[in-house]
Amino acid sequence: MTKLQAWCTLVDMIVKSIGQAIEKCGKSRYQISQETGIDQAILCRIVNGGSCGMKTADKLCEYLGLELRPRSRGLKRSRSKHGATL
Repeated sequence: MTKLQAWCTLVDMIVKSIGQAIEKCGKSRYQISQETGIDQAILCRIVNGGSCGMKTADKLCEYLGLELRPRSRGLKRSRSKHGATL
């Protein structure tokens, strides 16, 4: 696997985790959109397995309480305040 492929895989995993957190957070996409300023269409795309930009991902991670933390053996899955993992 090339570095680019590894990076793309990592980004896909992060966006998938954000989509899961959106679904589990107990708020509607409309409410998340209103509170973050992120268009509902982008939220829908993320939830349905699509992608988003880094700025959007960062804003949603902050909103949903998600964080990335390293661990001794590879990537660590951390829990958000809404129960999703990253």
